[in-house]
Amino acid sequence: MAKGYQGNKERLDALSSFGKAIGKRAGFKCEWCESKDDLRVWDYKPDAPPGLDTLALLCQQCRGWADGRKATPNELRSIRNSLWNNVPSIAEGAARVLAQCKESWAREAIEESFIDDDVKSELLGNRFL
Repeated sequence: MAKGYQGNKERLDALSSFGKAIGKRAGFKCEWCESKDDLRVWDYKPDAPPGLDTLALLCQQCRGWADGRKATPNELRSIRNSLWNNVPSIAEGAARVLAQCKESWAREAIEESFIDDDVKSELLGNRFL
């Protein structure tokens, strides 16, 4: 895709073309915490071509966490169950957020999840191996 304004427009058009399918897959609720507030498509891998495996429907709060906003451990408990989703953007995206949490329950949840072992190792370091 082209860079700059035109490239961004093309990317947004491509993302919006998946909106209905992702909304349906998500049951029109956040794929991390199940909230129904301010849902939007979130791009897990913005450098890759968009697809159902790279996009997730997230609420404003979860998008904030995905973009680096800090959360308390209690807030993050709401996304723990998404680790067992078979869609990489949902499970791996949530794992990346949870990996920032220093609580043992978060680390254990990532270790027990079905996400790719290489992703687990990247997130948890040698402590996973």
